[in-house]
Order: sequence, then C-alpha cells, then structure tokens
Amino acid sequence: MSYAIGIDLGGTNIKYGLVDRMGTILFESVRPTYLPGLPGKGQPGVFDNLIDVIMEVREYAVSKGVRPEGIGIGAPGIVDGGLVTACAANLPELEGMALGSRVEELLGMPVWVENDANLMGLAEWKFGAARNSKDVIFLTIGTGIGGAMVINGELYGGHRNRGAELGHMIVALDGLPCGCGGKGCLEAHASVKALIEDYKRCLLECEKGQKYKSGQEFENGHKEDKAITGNWIIARYLEDQPAAVMAMNRHFDYLEAGIAGLINIFSPQRLIIGGGISEAGDVYIDQIRRRAMGRAMKETSQYTIIEAAQLGNKAGFLGAAALVFNSMP
Repeated sequence: MSYAIGIDLGGTNIKYGLVDRMGTILFESVRPTYLPGLPGKGQPGVFDNLIDVIMEVREYAVSKGVRPEGIGIGAPGIVDGGLVTACAANLPELEGMALGSRVEELLGMPVWVENDANLMGLAEWKFGAARNSKDVIFLTIGTGIGGAMVINGELYGGHRNRGAELGHMIVALDGLPCGCGGKGCLEAHASVKALIEDYKRCLLECEKGQKYKSGQEFENGHKEDKAITGNWIIARYLEDQPAAVMAMNRHFDYLEAGIAGLINIFSPQRLIIGGGISEAGDVYIDQIRRRAMGRAMKETSQYTIIEAAQLGNKAGFLGAAALVFNSMP
C-alpha cells in the first residue's frame, strides 16, 4: 500500500495527516499556522512550522513501519511554475516562494503543491461525493467562495494554473466590491461573510428603526453580533424569521445564477457544494438544487447531480495526499 503526507496550509490553521491510496487516514492533527514565540526566540515562521508538521508525520509513519511516498501541500494562492503567488493576504511569508522545491531540498522527499480549493475538489473526486465521475465542479462556500474543476478525469486549473476562480464569476454587473479588486463577484454576494452582512441589513429593514449595534443583543436576546453564523441564520430561516428569510432568499438567488451558469458551460456529472454552511441540513442543498436546476438549460443539466460534499474539514489534507498519488509515475 502507498502512503502520502497531506497538508492543508491555511491562514489560521494547518491541518495534516498520513493517508493511504484508498483515502484511509492513519494519522491526523491540526495546529495553528502561527505558533506563539518562545522567550528570547520570537515567533516561528510559517515555513519552519510547516517543516515541524512534516517531521511529526514522518516520525509517526516510521513508528508504524510506514514509508510515505511524498508530500502534498495545499496553499491559499496560485501555484504557477512551482511558485506560490497571490497569497499575501493570508500567508505573506510564502509570497513568491518556490515552496515545493524548498521543502524537497530540505527533507529529501518529493513534494507537490497546489491551490487549496483545487485540492478540496480533488479529495471529493477521489474519496468523496464525486467518486467515479469524470466531469465535476466543486464549490466551497465559506468566508469566501472557492472552486475546483475536474474535466475528463483531470484536475483543471486553466493556463499556468491561474483559472478555476469560480467564486469570482460576475453575478451582479454593478454589484458589491470584492476582495479580489472587482465588483459583483459571486463571493461578494453569496459567501457566508456576505450572507451575515446582508442579514444585519435585513434586521434593520425589518425592525423599522430599532438600532442594531455590534455586540448588542437582538431577537429577544438569542445571540450577540459576534456569534452570528451562516448555520444560525439558516435556523432562523427555518423558523420563518423575516430578516433571515430575506437574506437567505438573496443568498440562494445569487447561488442559483452562478451555479446554473456553471452547469450550462460545463454540464458536469456532479456539482458538489462544500463549506461549513453546506452541513446545515438537507434544506440548504435542496434549495440550491431546485433553484439551479430550474434555471439551467434542460439539455446541459440532464445528467447533472447536485449534492453536498462528504469530507468536511478533512478534504484539504486528503486532497493534498491525493495529489501525491495522482502525480507519482
């Protein structure tokens, strides 16, 4: 059996594990991306922390008599010619770094690096909801919106791996500003962050002049502002709370437009929805499925199945391990 070290390198946490070719996890853990500094030594850098993570997994593998074939790393940025770019907002230390080559040179193991959202999609294709499919679209809905495409059995990233930015398709021509520098992106209108902000605006509309301040209790003292989550809003939506219904309907409207467009262009066998909000229950995926399939062309959507992702927050490091197995001769 072949084994690989998979690492999901995020701006807040590093999730990592030892995985076999069938997707079985032999070991997994998580640690903060930025560890507290030691007295007199300062805070360790992201790269040093990454090396410590790999050494931890290697030591575990040795203790079990297992030899990993390689290391896969998912990074929040564009990986073009081995260089990690467009990650300055999350991991500025890695901007412009030949991350794979540096790790490989230091540890003497083959290393592959890919965009983290691409690897989440790869994991669902290899081990999760899209197994045995050749054409797959993966959309993860969280603080932002990421995506991945598998076309004819191959992970597709566009020219020089700079495509598959599915969260940045335009769904509102004169829409809200997006973190990418554009306006009207799907991410700006349908991410969980956007949903929460829209819900706050809807509260103002519904409460007709009742002031809503950050940290102030609302809705009969249920929660505070800082505790609002996408899943919390869905719970209010299921109770027919007016502000939640307004916000969720707008959220679904934008996802309907974006997903129907993806179906019309790619006609995937599977369209997988991931992210924490996708785990809120069947109602969320059911609404997306009903709306998007009703909007897409019948001819392009005839063989498409929309369903929730299966791997949760393990998808990142599982996809990184799958990258190793896909890349090995």
